[in-house]
Amino acid sequence: MLLTDAQRRAADAGFKALMPIGGRPFLDYVLSAIADAGIRDIGLVVAPDHEALADHYAVAPLSRVRLSFLVQPEALGTADAVLAAEGWAAGDPFLTMNADNLYPVTALRDLASLDEPGLPVFDARDLVETSNIPEDRIRAFALVEIDAEGYLSGIVEKPTVVPTLVSMNVWRFDARIFDACRSVTRSARGEYELPEAVGLAISRGVRFRALPARGPVLDLSRRGDAADVERRLTGLVPRP
Repeated sequence: MLLTDAQRRAADAGFKALMPIGGRPFLDYVLSAIADAGIRDIGLVVAPDHEALADHYAVAPLSRVRLSFLVQPEALGTADAVLAAEGWAAGDPFLTMNADNLYPVTALRDLASLDEPGLPVFDARDLVETSNIPEDRIRAFALVEIDAEGYLSGIVEKPTVVPTLVSMNVWRFDARIFDACRSVTRSARGEYELPEAVGLAISRGVRFRALPARGPVLDLSRRGDAADVERRLTGLVPRP
């Protein structure tokens, strides 16, 4: 897929969240969906050199959400990124999600309304049919296991079978996740991984309610995703 010059510059700089989609940064659509779900306070985990993001929202102020920049000193993985939010969360429950995924408002609203930790669990076939995520990418996702009471019992990375239920890396956590994030060891990739922290939290007695969810989830994790995401968001005006 061909990128526009502006999209190519954002991709080359590593600023996927600022990639223009329909003339607006993709992050504007993400923040707008979060606002539609009734969430107002947002902490964005960023690298120390996040001036481009800060400059954008200094000249394009937000009307429905309050944005805080939470600096992750080094890119040491997703569990480490969650730890960057500990002071900002101040002991309160919070949602965490990827900034390069646009999630359904219904899934975010349902998750925010929980009174316990949880996650939306997406049907893999539905994601293929409704989202811009091809089947071969779904096959690489972790398999989510649910117990008879509707709680997460395990996450199987690199499953040997095609996943039927998957996590799209959006969670409702409480303060107990931070100790789990501090306790994980580095993965084979040399990073502190959030799924490992979740598994450790489960072993320590934290229960995660699994909420059945349906797509679409729009994924901008790869350069080739931009054209299809832009086509799907045509006519949508974000209001973050």
